[in-house]
Amino acid sequence: MTAHPAAQTVGLRDRKKQQTRDALATAALHLVAERGLENVTVEEISAAADVSSRTFFNYFPCKDDALVADHSVDSARFLTRLAQVPPEVPALTAVRSALGEMIDRMQADRERWLLRMVVIERNPALLPRLVAAGVETERTMTELVADRVGVPPDHHFPALLAAVTGAAFRSAMLRWAAGDGARSLSDLVDEAFETLAAGLPDPQPAP
Repeated sequence: MTAHPAAQTVGLRDRKKQQTRDALATAALHLVAERGLENVTVEEISAAADVSSRTFFNYFPCKDDALVADHSVDSARFLTRLAQVPPEVPALTAVRSALGEMIDRMQADRERWLLRMVVIERNPALLPRLVAAGVETERTMTELVADRVGVPPDHHFPALLAAVTGAAFRSAMLRWAAGDGARSLSDLVDEAFETLAAGLPDPQPAP
């Protein structure tokens, strides 16, 4: 059965919007990587992506958002997936499962993600925006985990799980960025979560 013409039109429109968003983000990252955050304007980013400044503001409220926001890291989507994991699945396993789609999309867009991490490292003024988004995601995640395991949100377990899984994910990302691509982000996240599940034992020294 073929898709309805109206559905095809909506699908094409959404793809074009995503292509424009990606073009703006890529242009912003390359320009800021070359010149620094303070030396790049919205007008220059728009010109590099071959759109108007007005179009830029249809996608991003400001220059910083074009640098740090990424459709592959959709916190709302992750939280929705976490809520959908069957309740009998242990909380740590549920978080790892909910991260799967996000990790796959990041892996598929590896080069731009590595560039984004370089830009953020070189331009620490971007960090507060990332931290604020992370705090909000962690707060909602804490509430979901509390509901999953049947404890109040102020119980120590949900907040601790949200914090340690976030740290595990970030450490895996840093290892992924520092590597040569020989190991996937998914493998590195699995390794980090398995270490947490084992109780964070001391690693065995290499022979």
